Amino acid sequence: MSYAPLQNDTFLRACLRQATDYTPLWLMRQAGRYLPEYCATRAKAGSFMGLATNVDYATEVTLQPLARYPLDAAILFSDILTVPDAMGLGLSFAQGEGPRFATPVRDEAAVARLAVPDLDRLRYVFDAVTSIRKALNGRVPLIGFSGSPWTLACYMVEGAGSDDYRLVKSMLYGRPDLMHRILQVNADAVAAYLNAQIDAGAQAVMVFDSWGGVLADGAFQEFSLAYTTKVLAQLKRTGADGQVVPRIVFTKGGGLWLEQMGLLDCEVLGLDWTMNLGKARALVGTTKALQGNIDPNVLFAPPAAIEAEVKKVLESFGRPHTDRSSSGPTHIFNLGHGISQYTPPDHVAALVEAVHTHSRRMRV
Repeated sequence: MSYAPLQNDTFLRACLRQATDYTPLWLMRQAGRYLPEYCATRAKAGSFMGLATNVDYATEVTLQPLARYPLDAAILFSDILTVPDAMGLGLSFAQGEGPRFATPVRDEAAVARLAVPDLDRLRYVFDAVTSIRKALNGRVPLIGFSGSPWTLACYMVEGAGSDDYRLVKSMLYGRPDLMHRILQVNADAVAAYLNAQIDAGAQAVMVFDSWGGVLADGAFQEFSLAYTTKVLAQLKRTGADGQVVPRIVFTKGGGLWLEQMGLLDCEVLGLDWTMNLGKARALVGTTKALQGNIDPNVLFAPPAAIEAEVKKVLESFGRPHTDRSSSGPTHIFNLGHGISQYTPPDHVAALVEAVHTHSRRMRV
């Protein structure tokens, strides 16, 4: 399949630690409820899953933030829980509530039944990737994604989001054999899922380890990091167009283990807002690009305050890499987690403008 040539490769260059004219920017959950046009499309679709499973709607909402803001990447509109849904767990989203599974995985029999799903059950995702890539027409790269094996396991065992992770941690400590079996199936499923997104046209892929930070030291390495490593080892290195596909890993609350995460076989590490970028750069060394990490709640402050916080984040990373003949330390600006549905859209415009303007000044 042939696609239009890429007009803005700043994000991909930064992922590969190549010098860029400014710091590229995209936002976690950038297609979402803070945009009135997203809410209008979701209303037409009738439900979140109605939106995510309809190729035309998924394409439309993925492109909406790019129509408003000069962002440097698009991210597939989907959900991290499509994989366990395809395993037959029955995903639903009630209005005003988070995701819920009809049949959680809580006993030996349920764990034994788990298998890597038939990828045809996820065809709507891959069709959306191809549709979005075509609709972008080379404007910016497209990021595909999945939840990490551990994060998926949390939802699969709890049956929904959780405040205390009591059920999944009870299994982890009481029946680690069952937890390892779930995680192995998830790792193979996530790798197959991301590879299919790459084949469909994704130009970078991201693993969201949203709940890695709830684990104890030691448990994180055994039950999260080890299985993210297994996913990365299985991923394709080049995309549908023969170009290198960077791999991004984001662990919310993962700052404690950043040095160990620096050894992962990936190109980019995402950071939440609790970590100083300069310290992260010192810990990780020069082998990874860093992505992040402004507190999403900064976006509720007035534009002048947003601009001041943007400068702090950019300057905490330090002097950007500018030598075009070599690789070096690079930064992709992002939030430290997903954007809030209550964010004023004009405050996002102020953020994007501040990142692009100040990061250019830092390179003069």
